[in-house]
Amino acid sequence: MVALGSTNPARIFGLYPRKGTVAVGGDADLVLYDPSGESVRSAKTHHSKCDRNIFEGFKVKGKVTCVVVNGRVQFRDGALDVQRGAGRFIKREVTHAAAPHTAGVAGRAG
Repeated sequence: MVALGSTNPARIFGLYPRKGTVAVGGDADLVLYDPSGESVRSAKTHHSKCDRNIFEGFKVKGKVTCVVVNGRVQFRDGALDVQRGAGRFIKREVTHAAAPHTAGVAGRAG
């Protein structure tokens, strides 16, 4: 789950190892996840300015219970407690994606 939701995206977007891993000098947001929890997706419960969700009403297994950012608990049991302006911009490195795999695709060499 960590690779899928954190490490791999950080690598793709040129932010690894500053993001995507828990390490000295890194900038990790720690998420506590309860795989047995349940919730319903809804724009009404998301902490966003968007007033809709394409997954509105979907019942899902698993639930985030706590998020720690910069050593401070910013989300716990559904309550958001953030400080405006506390985030910081992290410049990313330029990355080059590998060429897509084309072996076996009709009309393509590979």
